[in-house]
Amino acid sequence: MSNTYDDETVKIFSLNGNLPLAEKIANAFGKKLGKSVVKTFADGEISINIEESVRGVHTYIIQATNEPVNNSYMELLIMIDAMNRASAKTVNVVLPYYAYARQDRTARPHEPISAKLIANMLVKAGATRVLTLDLHTVQVQGFFDIPVDNLFTMPLFAHYYKEKGLEGDECVVVSPKNSGVQRTRSLAEYLNATLAIVDQDESLEKGYVIGEVKGKTCILVDDMLNTGKTFSTASRLLMEAGAKEVYACASHGLLSPPAKEVLEAAQIVDICVTDSCLTDESRHPKNLTYISCSSLIGEAMKRIHENTPMSPLFKLEEKSYL
Repeated sequence: MSNTYDDETVKIFSLNGNLPLAEKIANAFGKKLGKSVVKTFADGEISINIEESVRGVHTYIIQATNEPVNNSYMELLIMIDAMNRASAKTVNVVLPYYAYARQDRTARPHEPISAKLIANMLVKAGATRVLTLDLHTVQVQGFFDIPVDNLFTMPLFAHYYKEKGLEGDECVVVSPKNSGVQRTRSLAEYLNATLAIVDQDESLEKGYVIGEVKGKTCILVDDMLNTGKTFSTASRLLMEAGAKEVYACASHGLLSPPAKEVLEAAQIVDICVTDSCLTDESRHPKNLTYISCSSLIGEAMKRIHENTPMSPLFKLEEKSYL
């Protein structure tokens, strides 16, 4: 969608986390990005100036909190404060990637729940709503005392694999670890495929496959692709179990070193990620494919502004955002 959205009561702004994605989201919505300047002083302090009026306006701030994570969050907090002091009517935070979401519980004694801390800071700074994409666990929504819309990427991946003809009985959708079964089941249902699980140990060196994969095309599914070791081990175990070939997809491509080397050495035909995170091209493995989440997010923003249902965006049949 690239039609102009003639409504002066809404404005979209972007910070530095993922400007290329923000421009695509704004285009999908039908607006140009608002004017603002982010400066960093010599000592590392961040200064933000909004260069147009937002008084009485519904504002949307797009900020992917990928690397550098802490700087990205600080930019966002300062921008939220600036919007409120400039008398914006609402301050809607759009987080294509919610960093710290993995720290959603105390797994060991004396650990923080950093995902909750981030939620508290966003609310305290003055955010009135959060729109995000594929939270690590959906329970993180409950950390907020404001509305949170969590979009899912599985319909995007389902369309991608259907176009490749990867569906039906010859395919198995695989969770590379036992904690990601719900996400995997969702894609399996979209593709009318069976489900399998790779149970790996914490060292990501040993494990075994639960389910029948012999002679099948396997599609690994995860929410974050960080160092690539989880996918690498899972693909090896699947091939050892007799899989025909292995594909992989992940909602957020963090691609932290040594991901490029690990994934290029893995037995994976194609790795598909969304453009929710901005990473340098030098970190991209040769077998990496990007699909954009911009139209999905842009459509969600429009539905929020127009007070129309979000539920169609969770259905495979809904194609208006593709």
